[in-house]
Amino acid sequence: MDVVDSLPIDMKLEIIDHLLESISPTNRDVEEAWKDEVERRIDEVESGEVELIPGEEVFARMRERYKK
Repeated sequence: MDVVDSLPIDMKLEIIDHLLESISPTNRDVEEAWKDEVERRIDEVESGEVELIPGEEVFARMRERYKK
């Protein structure tokens, strides 16, 4: 593993991507659908069509709802 440790971070990330792809190949249709969904949501936020909720509020609601 000494060889891997000496590699620059960008090469390490490329190796990781390759290994993950070999374990679980991406489905191009699914990837494209997610890309479209992300773009749609960005457009909604930028246009003011949706209201964002601060993360602290979301987590507070979750803690309240799922108290243990």
